[in-house]
Amino acid sequence: MSTKKQKFFLFLKIFGSVVILAVAGLYFFRDTLLQKAIARAGSKFEREYDCNFSVGKASFTGLSGVELSGIVLVPKEADTLLSVEKIKTNVNLLQLITGDIQLQKLEMKNGFIQLVKNENGRNFDAFLKRDKNEKTNESRNYARRAYRILSKLLNLVPTEMALENLSFRIVDMQRYVTMHIDNLQLENHQLQTAINVKTNTFSQKWNIMGFADPRDRKADLKFSNSDTTKILVPYIDERFGLKSSFDNIHLNLEKLDMESGELHIDGFASISNFTVNHPKIAQKDVVIKNARFDYRFLLGSDFISLDSTSTAQLNSIKIHPFAEYNTEEDTIYKLKINMEKMKAQDFIGSLPEGLFTHFEGMEAEGDFDYKLNFKYNKNKPNALVFDSKINKENLKITKYGQANLSKLNEGFTYRAMENGVPQRAILVSSANPDYTPLDQIAPYLEKAVLTSEDPSFFNHRGFINEAFKQSIVKNIRTKKFSRGASTISMQLVKNVFLTREKTLSRKLEEILLVYILENNRIASKSRMLEVYFNVIEWGPNVYGIGEAARFYFNKKPIDLNLNECLFLASIVPKPKKFMWQFDGQGNQKPYAEKHQAFIRNLMLRRALITADDTIGQSFPIYVSGYARSFLKLKVVKDSIAADSLVTDEFDF
Repeated sequence: MSTKKQKFFLFLKIFGSVVILAVAGLYFFRDTLLQKAIARAGSKFEREYDCNFSVGKASFTGLSGVELSGIVLVPKEADTLLSVEKIKTNVNLLQLITGDIQLQKLEMKNGFIQLVKNENGRNFDAFLKRDKNEKTNESRNYARRAYRILSKLLNLVPTEMALENLSFRIVDMQRYVTMHIDNLQLENHQLQTAINVKTNTFSQKWNIMGFADPRDRKADLKFSNSDTTKILVPYIDERFGLKSSFDNIHLNLEKLDMESGELHIDGFASISNFTVNHPKIAQKDVVIKNARFDYRFLLGSDFISLDSTSTAQLNSIKIHPFAEYNTEEDTIYKLKINMEKMKAQDFIGSLPEGLFTHFEGMEAEGDFDYKLNFKYNKNKPNALVFDSKINKENLKITKYGQANLSKLNEGFTYRAMENGVPQRAILVSSANPDYTPLDQIAPYLEKAVLTSEDPSFFNHRGFINEAFKQSIVKNIRTKKFSRGASTISMQLVKNVFLTREKTLSRKLEEILLVYILENNRIASKSRMLEVYFNVIEWGPNVYGIGEAARFYFNKKPIDLNLNECLFLASIVPKPKKFMWQFDGQGNQKPYAEKHQAFIRNLMLRRALITADDTIGQSFPIYVSGYARSFLKLKVVKDSIAADSLVTDEFDF
């Protein structure tokens, strides 16, 4: 009678025999399995991506070596996507069957990958389509999905690699980029290669070297040019007109792992002497000498975030950002910025060269820190949170740069800029007969312009948080920049110290200059408003309220009535288009009258005017000055007036 011990050993013998037979079967039939795996791959490419995938020859060498030759991937009716003459690698048989392949060694020779866009379309479109079989709840689990994708990609990176004569090409109509590798070696986790880069506009040789361990999910790589010149970024210069370059880039991946259902990705990236040039950024090169980003990304089942322990450093400026996209209940976007306390002069010295030209030469004393809190709920847009705060300690501007803000307190010459061309000189002082002090401007006009442009001008410090919030909400809803939040302070700085170019540089300078002007009490609010009325454009080649009152109504600013002031306030945003408010008989169109009535009613509700002020103001606007010659009149009823308009000269 068999004992339990004997039965156990018998089971082990039988199980061992089965395993041996299975392994032997796999070994003897491995070539057949390989061909079936290639056939399955070919069928999948044809079925899901409408591509022809073929391998000229495939066979095993040794215990686990695989050699493939003549590998080609061609989308139907499109250019070849991939072609490789020879690939040699090691593949685990069990992984080959399950499809969870990890490459250990890889040799590749004579081949290319190319992304082509031409008049027939793109040869990679099929691979951008979303998987129809992907489950909705799975796609919502950001951590699991990202970990699966990244793991598969890293598993396809071999631990040892030798690549020879390979190219990566981008062809976009008449634009092209070729990156050619003569030889790449990854051995003992050390990677080294040179890449020859060629485009329509330049040719360079880049060096890449460093540490790479795809199984431990760590890397530390450096990119630099083979000579002393900067690395030029290809393609985007021709595609978008954005020229960019840098001395070197350092990329580090320290951690990529799942912990308690959350994906953690840690590392850093740094760049030196990064230079960009684009008309929408600035009028000249913008240079960032040193920048570094120490990141920690966290992904959960329903959120993606940049942890607040991350650090972004721009020269001496150091901030801790937090950003999150969360879909647990509602779709919520969060952004927090915490800038560490620093010296004001260090901040000025750390600003990118070329981006803040008006700050060059500026000197400051004291310290400050900055905090921003932003939260947007897609389903509750009006509950938007926008809180921006600067904490100052003995902050003081001791020397101004190119933008000498103190000139607002003195007489100065102003020249408006139109498309980069300086216009005629306007003297902003009592020496100019058209210059009008604030107490010589009709009170109705001051109240109407403030109501229309900036109701809280005398109370805010350059910015209105609520206006920013409403602007952000509208811009997000319309998915475009359809509303600004410009105050009179911002308009004044833009007119007097900056150009009208629509660049990132000008907007950033505007924000910083307004903050300095308003928070250092450089000029009084009354003086700022007086200068504003005397420099802004009120019509074609019409600058200042003195010229405007004469141009439209042949009056002095103090003599303007309520309706005339409402009209002038209504044209401030688009003064050169004032003529479109009038019909062929010289009467205001209904939409213009309605807008002016809206401003008047606001003034009434805010007790800026009384009902008595509106008595006798029901008659229509009559443009009697030189501006009447700009109206598209069909009939001139008063021949005397017509003759006077022909002979009258409005000479500034």
